[in-house]
Amino acid sequence: MADRLALDGGTPVRATLLPYSRQAVDEDDVQAVAAALRSDWLTTGPLVGAFERAVAGAAGAVHAVAVSSGTAALHAAVSAAGIGPGDEVVLTPLTFVASANAVLYCGGVPVFADVRPDTLTLDPDAAEARITGRTKALLPVDFAGQPCDADRFDAVARARGLTVIQDSAHSLGGEYRGRRVGSLADLTTFSFHPAKLVTTGEGGAVTTNRDDLAARLRRFRNHGFDTDFRERQARGEVYSPMVELGFNYRLTDLQCALGLSQLAKAEGFLKRRTQIAEHYRAALAEIPAVSSPAVDPAVRHGWHIFPVLLDLERLSAGRRTVVAALRAENIGAAVHYVPAYWHPYYERLGYRRGLCPRAESAFERLVTLPLFAAMTDADVDDVLTALNKVLGYYAR
Repeated sequence: MADRLALDGGTPVRATLLPYSRQAVDEDDVQAVAAALRSDWLTTGPLVGAFERAVAGAAGAVHAVAVSSGTAALHAAVSAAGIGPGDEVVLTPLTFVASANAVLYCGGVPVFADVRPDTLTLDPDAAEARITGRTKALLPVDFAGQPCDADRFDAVARARGLTVIQDSAHSLGGEYRGRRVGSLADLTTFSFHPAKLVTTGEGGAVTTNRDDLAARLRRFRNHGFDTDFRERQARGEVYSPMVELGFNYRLTDLQCALGLSQLAKAEGFLKRRTQIAEHYRAALAEIPAVSSPAVDPAVRHGWHIFPVLLDLERLSAGRRTVVAALRAENIGAAVHYVPAYWHPYYERLGYRRGLCPRAESAFERLVTLPLFAAMTDADVDDVLTALNKVLGYYAR
């Protein structure tokens, strides 16, 4: 039977797996890394500064500080914001756990507030309602690549004397009301994991317009030293004083070489991702039992992932079965994200389900479809064919 699901032994839509994301690395990238390998500096060299300047330019920020991962960027930003034992940080639960873990690393307390029902980004009203006398920062996340309500969070923070840390791991290249993501908050974090718009293999960065925060970030990523190796060498100094407790979160010149080459293609990558997302959004209007989160017309979406929401009332199967069926069709569907406080570690800390009903309801219905710049039009058609096939089979 032609429409028999691959999950039940039918022929899959595709012969090979289409992953939910994949890096795009070409010969220019390879040559850039090879040139760095042949240079005098494999780490703490001139390419780090060059990459930081390029990231700052792309983000419209005064400073960018490169670090070893997006998680390191969050840890550095939370530390630079002065978060310490007992300090509360309000954030969304609909995020990768690193957003909340970074607060714990500094001894702080993650305080989860619910998401907007339309965009699934942190709801500013819900966040404001969670503020107490112990709150020191707000940590909104640009879910799926959609910039958060930056003006609202800024207004709340200014009125309450709080720091805003914008987790923009998903939204490099995005804009909010004509302003680039990376220039909107006190501190903005980015990730350069292979699933992101541009990659350094692993890597991240924090942008800021404040000199004092940039200085803290640079010390934090280099053991708490006042100067790095190149600065000490140039000054003829034999050591650098360690002035505070830091970590080894440096990004290598090899990774920065790849990052510089990738950044030069970032606009093209984002245009292609946007084209695919628009194709998906138009097609979803014709597919029953599924929709996508709203896109605020005031933003330029970063399109890191393409999440859809299942209308479970119109399906005879749950989300888990739908994802398994899509994967059997060789469509690499995924789920982003389980609410952070549902994880066993957070449950042991005393967090309980039911804290953020909208985020929890969304999680039960969320499915991530493949989205990356190297996808062909045929790949996109395969995704939509499989989605139609699976949802049609399970339609009530």
